[in-house]
Amino acid sequence: VQLQASGGGLVQAGGSLRLSCAASGRTVHSYSMGWFRQAPGKEREFAAAISWSGSVTHYADSVKGRFTVSRDNAKNTVYLQMNSLKPEDTAVYYCAYGRWASPSMVGSDYDYWGQGTQVTVSS
Repeated sequence: VQLQASGGGLVQAGGSLRLSCAASGRTVHSYSMGWFRQAPGKEREFAAAISWSGSVTHYADSVKGRFTVSRDNAKNTVYLQMNSLKPEDTAVYYCAYGRWASPSMVGSDYDYWGQGTQVTVSS
């Protein structure tokens, strides 16, 4: 399975970005998808995740109410709509392919990772 993330960029505080992550290859089971992020000098942290059906989502407290995760299974693509961005949202964002249909906030529950896309929020 290969994951290709896109949509990152430079935005002013208060602005919005939409990240996309397309999965290709042999996606043989009903998989959840997650978004994680890593800021400079910090460890990778969970941001959002969505179940295979799209009916269950999880968010980190730091992004709840501002970020929305969604997916289009016909396109094997997951999205992360990020609104009201803050400078502290600056990080490399990674999408990940889950081992289970139910979403997880734990990185070890994801088997494949995208290459990351840079999001920079200026103050």
